[in-house]
Amino acid sequence: MIGGLFVYNHKGEVLITRIYRDDIGRNVVDAFRVNVIHARQQVRSPVTNIARTSFFHIKRGNIWFAAVTRQNVNAAMVFEFLNKMCTVMSSYFGKISEENIKNNFVLIYELLDEILDFGYPQNTDTGILKTFITQQGVKSQSKEETSQITSQVTGQIGWRREGIKYRRNELFLDVLESVNLLMSPQGQVLSAHVAGKIVMKSYLSGMPECKFGINDKVIMESKGKTIGSDDPSRSTTSSGKSAIAIDDCQFHQCVKLSKFETEHSISFIPPDGEFELMRYRTTKDISLPFRVIPLVREVGRQKMEVKVVVKSNFKPSLLAQKVEVRIPTPLNTSGVQVICMKGKAKYKASENAIVWKIKRMGGMKECQLSAEIELLNTSDKKKWTRPPISMNFEVPFAPSGFKVRYLKVFEPKLNYSDHDVIKWVRYIGKSGLYETRC
Repeated sequence: MIGGLFVYNHKGEVLITRIYRDDIGRNVVDAFRVNVIHARQQVRSPVTNIARTSFFHIKRGNIWFAAVTRQNVNAAMVFEFLNKMCTVMSSYFGKISEENIKNNFVLIYELLDEILDFGYPQNTDTGILKTFITQQGVKSQSKEETSQITSQVTGQIGWRREGIKYRRNELFLDVLESVNLLMSPQGQVLSAHVAGKIVMKSYLSGMPECKFGINDKVIMESKGKTIGSDDPSRSTTSSGKSAIAIDDCQFHQCVKLSKFETEHSISFIPPDGEFELMRYRTTKDISLPFRVIPLVREVGRQKMEVKVVVKSNFKPSLLAQKVEVRIPTPLNTSGVQVICMKGKAKYKASENAIVWKIKRMGGMKECQLSAEIELLNTSDKKKWTRPPISMNFEVPFAPSGFKVRYLKVFEPKLNYSDHDVIKWVRYIGKSGLYETRC
């Protein structure tokens, strides 16, 4: 349980103070300011213990948010609450700054009374809070509206209100993946993983239930749709599609976890508008979109030759966009001559790197860059460590092999079926930390 909440500016001045329990005194405000904000050495730990009092803090821009307690609390819960609190504030008045906090002083105290009760976190869902807390304060509502809010706050489905109606029922689904790679100069994969998330936009009438199917190995095997494969780490379905092994996943609160555990299906009543349905991570059988082949040759102490070949490893019908390769150069570089057949390459002295940009690149293609680097004579005999070549890109497929098998919508009360819903599915793969040692 949280004893008190304090919001400070960069000078250590208190902007917001809210004490929830009697064991927290006013003097703790100064203790955090002196020991953390104005500390002689930078405080790296987000948790600070001062005189048997624990301070959990996060920073947004120049604003400090601190939760104080004398109890043995769950630290992860406190940080999750502080982050949720910042999200709620951002949804009400945009950027979290000193000026915005001062302008919305009354609103923030009203929000703190709703989202935290006697130190226990309550409802932090922005959609529900906005139904009864507005910029102007609490609206005067009819009995029907009041009962609707009460059922939404205390009911089982707190993330969606009843009575939503749309002319066109639409469902948008984006599979967004970030692929991370570290490769040796010889082309050996040292580490690789994909961090993915599914973002949905729901514009559906009533209280529909959605069922969502993915090609997860566990789900496919449980339904008996897998056929024997030579590679035990990758299964193949009867339709020919590969099943991926998801290492871990995290769902939105709307997903019925009991059904996922028993029936292995993702069933949920979606919130209205945009929301993140799930996050997942995979480490096996990743389809790497690009391969970078570097060749660095030192010609004496005053010259260096660099040759970089970029190969795309996806279908020729697909196009990669926003391709950028960053080739590091030594600190004593005096000049660079670059030749590339495709795209534009430029030496940036401020970043000690050659930046090679390609607007679009098709699948199964190869691009090459050659550079001559002139070096200055230095007294430093320490050899250049050769930082890795990094890459940025965007591709229209999921590198993990993630596939949406089906997406069904059921609404028994209203007169529309699954066929009446317009569904859109999009796959986007982006680079995370995509590096090749040279």
